Amino acid sequence: MTDRRTRLADNLAQVEERISAACAAAGRKREEVTLIVVTKTYPASDVRLLSELGVRHVAENRDQDAAPKAAECSDLPLTWHFVGQLQTNKVRSVVNYAGLVHSVDRNRLVTALSAAAVRAGRELGCLIQVALDAEPGDGTAARGGVAPDGVPALADAIAGAEGLRPAGLMTVAPLAGPYAGRPRAAFDRLMEIATDLRAAHPAANMVSAGMSADLEDAVAAGATHVRVGSAVLGVRPRLG
Repeated sequence: MTDRRTRLADNLAQVEERISAACAAAGRKREEVTLIVVTKTYPASDVRLLSELGVRHVAENRDQDAAPKAAECSDLPLTWHFVGQLQTNKVRSVVNYAGLVHSVDRNRLVTALSAAAVRAGRELGCLIQVALDAEPGDGTAARGGVAPDGVPALADAIAGAEGLRPAGLMTVAPLAGPYAGRPRAAFDRLMEIATDLRAAHPAANMVSAGMSADLEDAVAAGATHVRVGSAVLGVRPRLG
């Protein structure tokens, strides 16, 4: 366990250096960017070590893994983020531990999240997942996310839903379409959409973008949160 703690501490320090350097290059203050460590496929023991090392935000993408892990770590001062595609039948479970859901992409999910949040007596922050490879009018993309032209209506639906608040936007640098291989351009486009969103919903000021391979591009574009997994925890084991 001591070796694992040392490895995590070293990796966190390297990621911290990358974020700090990216902030300096962009003329931003380091505190403008929040690190979310994506702990999917890794055990609760790693989450506990990360907490000891000062991490305060962790993310999961599968409820069947996240729910028991969050329960085991419920004594820790952590905010849990759900970042994967979310099926409506998992919503009641996710609302029990997640403070923010980054993958809201359809009205049916908004309705389910609202009902579960009210039932649990919680307020849930919702980020709209934007699919930058989706065409206007496409609705929800195959890999999750709504086309940019669908963001305003979905944000209004979240704002009008009891127990929910529009928190901002999330994206993953697309593998296809005009932004494929161009993460900086993709994140710049996300920031344009975020500016329009804040005009209508000023408190929706989170921009979740950038992962281990492209966090510098996200910070340069203006992201407020970066989601880093393998750079902190190592190459992920294969899922069964």
